[in-house]
Amino acid sequence: MIQRIQTIYIFFAAVFVALLLQLDFAELAVNGELYVFNAKGIMSGEQVLFNGLPILGFIGLITLLHLIVIFLYKKRILQIRILAFTIILLLGLVGVILYFFYAAYDNAEVVFKIPMVFPVIAVILDYLAIRSIGKDEALIRSLNRIR
Repeated sequence: MIQRIQTIYIFFAAVFVALLLQLDFAELAVNGELYVFNAKGIMSGEQVLFNGLPILGFIGLITLLHLIVIFLYKKRILQIRILAFTIILLLGLVGVILYFFYAAYDNAEVVFKIPMVFPVIAVILDYLAIRSIGKDEALIRSLNRIR
């Protein structure tokens, strides 16, 4: 339901992850040439030097899972499990992005941009949502015990 705080956490986590599709992660300087790294890969102008299809897949899957979790508000345990899975996927996304940085070129100077912290923010928001969903579940179970 929209009025629950965990829905707000999940929504903002989805927004942060979806913003990764449009924003640049970093700029790489290799031998005097400047390359831009975004969700499509490492690019020089319009030419794609390294394809970022795994990153696009991670971002799309994580965003889709966040949007699905918002509408599973009656199944709190399933919400917690899916959010735990999205946390693992977000950490995997960070790993894949860092792999792309350092496997693409040797001796590259990397300038990270603000969107690199978006997966970490999404992990924190997912953790807060899991805690809030757990509190709701505990409240429901305690009410059932009283009856």
